[in-house]
Amino acid sequence: MLFATPALAQRIERAEAAMLRAATQHAALRDPALPVLDLPVAGGVATFTEPNSPLNKLFGLGFADALPSDDELEQIEAHLFAQGEAVRAEVSSLADPGLVELLSRRGYVLLGFECVLGLALPAASMPAQAVELVLYESPERELDTWLDVVVEGFATPDAEGVGPAEQHERELLRRIIRDFNRVPGMARYLARRDGVPAGGASMRVGEGVALLCGAATLPAHRRRGVQTAMLAERLASAAAAGCELAVVTTQGGSKSMQNAQRRGFELLYVRAVLCRAPPLG
Repeated sequence: MLFATPALAQRIERAEAAMLRAATQHAALRDPALPVLDLPVAGGVATFTEPNSPLNKLFGLGFADALPSDDELEQIEAHLFAQGEAVRAEVSSLADPGLVELLSRRGYVLLGFECVLGLALPAASMPAQAVELVLYESPERELDTWLDVVVEGFATPDAEGVGPAEQHERELLRRIIRDFNRVPGMARYLARRDGVPAGGASMRVGEGVALLCGAATLPAHRRRGVQTAMLAERLASAAAAGCELAVVTTQGGSKSMQNAQRRGFELLYVRAVLCRAPPLG
């Protein structure tokens, strides 16, 4: 049984913050006109690429020796407010409780929670995939095909369980997912069912942690073992790369969380999602 300590949470948050920063930097390369923010702060990071992007956030704070100062937060808030954007902060339940107190004092309110689940590696073997499924690491030449599958899958969320907390416009989603998949070390996986693209997923290794992200199945191919096959393939790749832990982040009560727990993932901690809206006028 996994036991999440603040040290383990910090390691996971650090690995994800590095991926977030790298994706933000690729957004800046893609469009130099974007008002990009990529700022280390109090052991975490503040990022911004473009309005409504899921990359816009305060992330990984609350594990350093000191909390961010009001001056640091004011600088970050001013940058986002100038773009008409609210400031979103994702705070681990194992971070310094003083961080939530600080943010609340500055006007941040709770929007909800997301769940961070982990699985110790190497993991037990999973059921054999259906014979009509072929799954492989997708090469660069297939990036557009992979993007088509993943964007469509995310844009049409599963009707079972709690739905996603956020929905994003498809072209924005495509840009952001492409930025993430330009990050060094990101591996993409494509599942074909009877020869037709059915699902896509990705993974990045850092800090000995395999971050499982970007998994989506096209509606016509759901309940056919696609997600199980993509998960098994990534876990095998992560174990072969020497990872000790695989991590997935989900919406609480969602089908994705249920699928992960069925495959042995355990809840490690939750992240509180807090937000400060731009001032009126």
